[in-house]
Amino acid sequence: MTMLQELRNRAASRPARIVLSEGHDPRIVAGALAATRAGIAHVTLVAPRAKVLALLTDAGATDSDEIAIEDPATSDLTAEVAQSYYNLRKHKNIREDYAAEQARDPLVFAAMMVRNGQADGTVGGAVATTSDTVRAALQVIGKAKDAPLVSSFFLMALPQGHPSGRAAMTFGDCGLVIDPDAEELAAIAAASAASHQQLLGEKPKVALLSFSTMGSATHPNVTKVTEATARLKQQHPDLDADGELQFDAAFTPAVGTSKAPGSTVAGQANVMIFPNLDAGNIGYKIAQRIGGCSAIGPVLQGLAKPANDLSRGCNAEDVTNMIAVTVLQARQSQPT
Repeated sequence: MTMLQELRNRAASRPARIVLSEGHDPRIVAGALAATRAGIAHVTLVAPRAKVLALLTDAGATDSDEIAIEDPATSDLTAEVAQSYYNLRKHKNIREDYAAEQARDPLVFAAMMVRNGQADGTVGGAVATTSDTVRAALQVIGKAKDAPLVSSFFLMALPQGHPSGRAAMTFGDCGLVIDPDAEELAAIAAASAASHQQLLGEKPKVALLSFSTMGSATHPNVTKVTEATARLKQQHPDLDADGELQFDAAFTPAVGTSKAPGSTVAGQANVMIFPNLDAGNIGYKIAQRIGGCSAIGPVLQGLAKPANDLSRGCNAEDVTNMIAVTVLQARQSQPT
């Protein structure tokens, strides 16, 4: 069984209510239909009803495929969304007519369904930009009280039979925090390790990446990573983490032994923490497009409730996988 199939099966063992804000997109509809048929989630699509119905018909949906539709232009929930948004944002001196306008924004509508308990998580970003998708999540759902910041990661499913023996890795932050300082980088590493454990059930081994390995180069960018590593180890002494490490030293056992002898992470890392968004975004796309990895994300971490951002280059299978991830995240706040 592949890692992705195992992920879906775990989600299907306890499905959650997931609302997708871009029900007008064929990829979203196809991915949602697959998730429903696999028993992964109870899905709501937000979009004009006629458009969704036409796309469901094109995708071969039948009456037995239980997918809910909420059209902000006609939904019974729209007035509640508008009032909730006004109450939430009135300290910013917004007017009620502006709140009513925002309630018709599918990203806001979906996020407010999560905030108001009508859904357990939301997924968007196949059409909307990351900035718009994340803004709606931050404004409506908000940061978790115990989270230092909101960041993101990608689950990278390696091709079957990969010579490394790994099935999957976690890459962070590849989608949100542009240039984290040492404190933020340590927080991203801790959150990504926890996400790896939660979603994959595997003990995290965290590598904080750099162009230097254990002092092989001197530069302020290297210092940031070493300081982040020190903070991470101090704050989470039970976490298996090391840095600074070059990618080959973190990934390949022989190189890790040579460049970082004695490290319990070098050559064995399954959580890769990139020093900034340039490196992370480029790195995951190289792994995806040249290395043949399947990339699920960017998955957001640090929010009060799950809200995730698809890549605009996603396909229907990516949508289904992200729904499964969102279901697994939602379990933290669901009663057993």
